[in-house]
Amino acid sequence: MTFEEKIHENLYQYLLSQNEIDTRFPDAIDIEDKWPSIGQSYMVDGIREFRDYPTVSLGWMMYVGMAVAKFWDEEWEIYGNLEDLYLYLRDKEGFDSMDEYIRRDVLQLHTPDYDTTEALVQSCAEMAYSTLRHENIEPGTQQAFEAYVACLHQLYLMGAAVQLYRMGYKMQALG
Repeated sequence: MTFEEKIHENLYQYLLSQNEIDTRFPDAIDIEDKWPSIGQSYMVDGIREFRDYPTVSLGWMMYVGMAVAKFWDEEWEIYGNLEDLYLYLRDKEGFDSMDEYIRRDVLQLHTPDYDTTEALVQSCAEMAYSTLRHENIEPGTQQAFEAYVACLHQLYLMGAAVQLYRMGYKMQALG
């Protein structure tokens, strides 16, 4: 099992136990296709924040995945054509407040869902960080960078899966 598969399985099982995702993981091609540009754009901010705020650096990507799923559901013909969805989200209120902006303005959450979502993302970010730390990868290496990117990718996908599930999408095999 690769490191990314391990992160996926850990997060998937946790979210399943919390009844936050469907048993069948979504195959959301439009959302996945946005990952390379979002991931690349996020690196500057994410890496800068990782040393002092590792769970923020990881968790904010889950919020981005949630926002992209919401955009996909509502107005993908507009949002899908934006050159950089990450910068679009970040620049609304800045990196430090991006979580609040997404929960409040994009997902339109109110208490208690606002707080529940914050706790869920925090738990997932802590789980990803713990898994990363237990790999005993030397910091600053190519392997460390690749493991960090794997965490971000899976948190992005999990955020999208959670949001799709919350919006009522049920994944079914076709054919």
